[in-house]
Amino acid sequence: MTTDQLRSAAHAWLAEDPDPDTVAELQAVLAVGDEPGLIDRFGAKLEFGTAGLRGAVGAGPNRMNRMVVIRAAAGLCAYLKANGLTDGPVLIGYDARHKSDVFAQDTAAVVRGAGLDAVLLDRALPTPVVAFGIRHLGAVAGVVVTASHNPPQDNGYKVYLGDGSQIVPPADIEIAAAIDAVGPLADVPRGDDWQTIGDELLQAYLDRVAALVPAEAPRAINAVYTPLHGVGRDLVVAAVQRAGFAVPKVVSSQAEPDPDFPTVSFPNPEEPGAIDAALELARAEGADIAVANDPDADRCAVAVPDPTAEGGWRMLRGDELGGLLGEFLLSARPEGVAACSIVSSSLLSKIAASYDVRFYDTLTGFKWIGRVPELVFGYEEALGYCVDPEAVKDKDGISTLVRVLQLAAGAKAEGRTLLDLLDDLADRYGLHATDQLSVRVEDLSLIVDAMTRLRATPPSVLGGLAVQQVDDLSLGAAGLPPTEGLRYQLESGARVVVRPSGTEPKLKCYLEVVVPVEGGDVAAARVQAANRLAAVKADLAAAAGI
Repeated sequence: MTTDQLRSAAHAWLAEDPDPDTVAELQAVLAVGDEPGLIDRFGAKLEFGTAGLRGAVGAGPNRMNRMVVIRAAAGLCAYLKANGLTDGPVLIGYDARHKSDVFAQDTAAVVRGAGLDAVLLDRALPTPVVAFGIRHLGAVAGVVVTASHNPPQDNGYKVYLGDGSQIVPPADIEIAAAIDAVGPLADVPRGDDWQTIGDELLQAYLDRVAALVPAEAPRAINAVYTPLHGVGRDLVVAAVQRAGFAVPKVVSSQAEPDPDFPTVSFPNPEEPGAIDAALELARAEGADIAVANDPDADRCAVAVPDPTAEGGWRMLRGDELGGLLGEFLLSARPEGVAACSIVSSSLLSKIAASYDVRFYDTLTGFKWIGRVPELVFGYEEALGYCVDPEAVKDKDGISTLVRVLQLAAGAKAEGRTLLDLLDDLADRYGLHATDQLSVRVEDLSLIVDAMTRLRATPPSVLGGLAVQQVDDLSLGAAGLPPTEGLRYQLESGARVVVRPSGTEPKLKCYLEVVVPVEGGDVAAARVQAANRLAAVKADLAAAAGI
């Protein structure tokens, strides 16, 4: 776009924008002649996809703002009406990020204007409450205004349909087309007579979570918890109490919802330093376990005392917790299916086989895991776990946290720890060690270049392990829908998956090696696995040019 076209687009935006904050922001950009700022806001637009919308809050079609949200809501309503999905309300929730409450109210107004019933949560609440509420209330769709664990400047728009699962193709494409067809903002009808819901839905959700823990289960566990400035605290405290556990000690500096996330660089428990405050409190309290949620509380992180780790504590990897929960839940031999994404460890498939439970692997994201038929347990390595799929067909950091306390308390009652249980898994199934090579970029073309390089000159050996098979996931593999990515099957059960992140400007590489445990010497196997992972990571970085 030329400078004149950018300025024209900006003035047209100002004529429609109902938000004085973004109006003032854009007027300031125009006043100083900030052409790069105009290009960034108007040179592209946020694309609606299976992750809904996500981006920085601000003016312009390439930002999250009231105009973008109103059009998204109108497009969603048009899709629902075109497909006859009108026999029930649209449930709308939101977190505590900047503008989340405003975007949620705009959505409710548009839903009512379209002649559909709208039910708006009466306060900022965790994402799993909406995923639960859709099925509990018989809703035709759900919306959560959240950017999950993204940086403070971001917000997002997450869409579910009436089965309680996140949207997948072709629904995302059809909704995107309906959004594009929305005309001037003034022509979008809006109402103000939506319903609100709060305690009634929360009580039903808490009853369900509490019922997961049998009456006879041990409950003696000393836990520390952080919501990372998100919306998880009140519901976690209530859920833990109702399930019969002692209330965890909450990190006071991160207890209150705060959209600026002042104590962390990134409000993601996977990021280095994010749970340092929880570990500090855990050491001071002599806790048995530390648990954390991300800001919308759909993910759960766990740290445990480890005398071999720096500071005496370490956080479990997502795959480690996935294996522990998998063994815990599948050992009951439930009728159904276990599932994890192709970037998660292969350990769950072996656990499932040992208990005669069927197993599926899926594409990345709970939009795929949550809709696996007859799911009894699903997880993804990025700290997402579905431990009660009949109630919540999505990752749920609150019910997972309660299950983790149950597992840890059971181990403690036997004089053992979660680390002991991890050793048991390694001894039984082989040591499955995972790691990740993740590169954040400013220029997205660098990710395209890396994928092109890997396709043009694929590695034949990684970390001394022969590459036995290369799957180009963009062409579809093993019956999975096409997605951008590459999978390398290596000898000795190792594997590597390379893919661009769907929510952040990152190239993500997922590594796994499998090492047999000889003579019960798990420690030796861990050393061998760590060395193999380091070698694989170095060779992959060189092959990708990153």
